[in-house]
Amino acid sequence: MRTTSVVDELGALAHRLAHPAQTHRGCAPPEVLADRPDGTVVRSGPVVAKAHAPDTDRADLSARLALAADPSMTGILLPPLGAPPGLAAGRRAVSLWPYGTPVDPADPAAAPWTPAAQLLARLHRTAPPFPLPPMRGPAKAARAVLRMRTALPGTPPPVRPVLAAWRALPAWARGEAANPATRAGFLCHGDLHLGQFVRHPAPAGPWLLIDVDDAGTGDPAWDLARPAAWYAAGVLPYEDWLLFLDAYRAAGGPAVPADGDPWRALDVPARALTVQTAALALAKCAAQERDPDELELLMIEACARIASLPPQLAAEDAT
Repeated sequence: MRTTSVVDELGALAHRLAHPAQTHRGCAPPEVLADRPDGTVVRSGPVVAKAHAPDTDRADLSARLALAADPSMTGILLPPLGAPPGLAAGRRAVSLWPYGTPVDPADPAAAPWTPAAQLLARLHRTAPPFPLPPMRGPAKAARAVLRMRTALPGTPPPVRPVLAAWRALPAWARGEAANPATRAGFLCHGDLHLGQFVRHPAPAGPWLLIDVDDAGTGDPAWDLARPAAWYAAGVLPYEDWLLFLDAYRAAGGPAVPADGDPWRALDVPARALTVQTAALALAKCAAQERDPDELELLMIEACARIASLPPQLAAEDAT
């Protein structure tokens, strides 16, 4: 496989930490776990090296890495391996992590909805141990829309319902203003999905949350928004959504009421995550010169549906 200089440097960093007294001779080549504009992740044995996005705020990243290492996060967040080693190719910030066994995407029935909800509730119930930047959920949604508009300039038909749903959101959900709600001071992950859970120690340790690039303080409902959006769009089965929601409530999660209608809290974040998912899908389709697949179409259709309704009715339609 052809590798980039960033991948090569990350592989070397991870290898040196995993095998400090050895050379690469006789070792398996580094395994690329992800290589996207917002992060390149490479594994060598038990060590994972990550080059963060080129525009990463170093002070914010340092605070987020300190959060992952804080004793209050034991059993919730995967801690990094010591201090960040510095910079990779392109002057990108790098962090090092122990390897954990991820959720198997080929086995949806094994998705850890209950432990995921319990971990999330624990995170939300924990007071921030020190000042943290705002969680970057709304900023990620805005970036996804920008990526779509760059890939599909103008307003071609597939883009129109996504932009209409986006423009109907309040400014805070588009990352254009602070959230005025009093609920905005909770500790949040900021980019929650099943790919953010691993078992550590590998292969069968307890589940932990990973990837703190978007963590910080904010509205905890944002962390429930992606599974809520998937459920509302018909992607996530009702049984899985209910399992996740019930486990979160049973664990004392503060994002939604303990009983009754959860959508008053989830409506706006779920709509924002619907737009984010649809926008990224359209950008990827443009880059790959293909039509949206079945799941991507469901998210785009969900944007058309929520864009056609007054905001106060979107939650009712979702249920």
